[in-house]
Amino acid sequence: MTETTHAAPSATSHEDAREADPFPVKGMDAVVFAVGNAKQAAHYYSTAFGMKLVAYSGPENGSRETASYVLESGGARFVLTSVIKPSTDWGRFLTEHVAAHGDGVVDLSIEVPDARAAYEYAVAQGATGLVEPHEETDENGTVVLASIATYGKTRHTLVERSGYKGAYLPGYVAAEPMVEPGRRRFQAIDHCVGNVELGKMNEWVAFYNKVMGFTNMKEFVGDDIATEYSALMSKVVADGHRKVKFPINEPAVAKKKSQIDEYLEFYGGAGVQHIALATNDIVATVREMRAAGVQFLQTPDSYYDTLGEWAGETRVPVETLRELKILVDRDEDGYLLQIFTKPVQDRPTVFFEMIERHGSMGFGKGNFKALFEAIEREQDKRGNL
Repeated sequence: MTETTHAAPSATSHEDAREADPFPVKGMDAVVFAVGNAKQAAHYYSTAFGMKLVAYSGPENGSRETASYVLESGGARFVLTSVIKPSTDWGRFLTEHVAAHGDGVVDLSIEVPDARAAYEYAVAQGATGLVEPHEETDENGTVVLASIATYGKTRHTLVERSGYKGAYLPGYVAAEPMVEPGRRRFQAIDHCVGNVELGKMNEWVAFYNKVMGFTNMKEFVGDDIATEYSALMSKVVADGHRKVKFPINEPAVAKKKSQIDEYLEFYGGAGVQHIALATNDIVATVREMRAAGVQFLQTPDSYYDTLGEWAGETRVPVETLRELKILVDRDEDGYLLQIFTKPVQDRPTVFFEMIERHGSMGFGKGNFKALFEAIEREQDKRGNL
């Protein structure tokens, strides 16, 4: 057998690749939440979402300022952080964030092959740098981290972890699960949705186009997302391989207050509205999450009366979809099944979507009216419509 050898890539080929994709990404690294009580939040996501605690940072291992719990489900990773006693700018920022916004997302971390190059490119294209590239090291290796600002008080930490074998990052120790993990309920972060102020959507779309080289994947305007009472506009940006997808929403002028208006009011500005989690079995996932206390939006039975006429056949019988209030959408590439939780904290802000894709790379356009009417019913109960 002869051995095949490959020449090392030339500098030119690296430059060509860089030009073709100026901001390559490997995927979502973590969704980082600032919360009032990280231990209790970690227990909630362990039991209600079936996630597994894998790492911890707190006073017991040298972190005097914050406590952080890292939970995973497949490739999806949540980091839940609360402040014990603020002593640095970061601790004060987290304290003020929870006071102003309630529990919410402070960081949509993105794994990149080269954090230094990604940061330098982003800043050169106009991004605001928050944390310059630096190395953090422990016995498990080295990571390179850098952070840039995006809408509201949200940031993107750029994580280069190819040289690291630890549970999460230096400063964290491996942790045992809080509860015995059962069947995995979801395996990846599908997309993360941001809400921004009226007139700001196109600015942030342009930001992602320029700063990260993301392209426009979908656009929903006008009657695409409107009911009798409220409306919004949305555009979706994504990297070239669709590993990272960020829909950006803004309110539209309508008769009454939209869900985006409500979010902006109670969150206190722009921020992450919801996180979509990809599942391979949405029926089992919804049953288990409901049994664990997760509340989902309700869809009227009338939605299912004509569902088969326009959505066609899916792997789940219509009666099961009706029972569990799961929505269906179909496009030229296939179909998807989806359902949305109610807000998972007292403020009507952050919620989650469970999504099962069968070819379709859409976002449920056919369900927008039914979904937003369901949200309006909840807004009306809260007195916020």
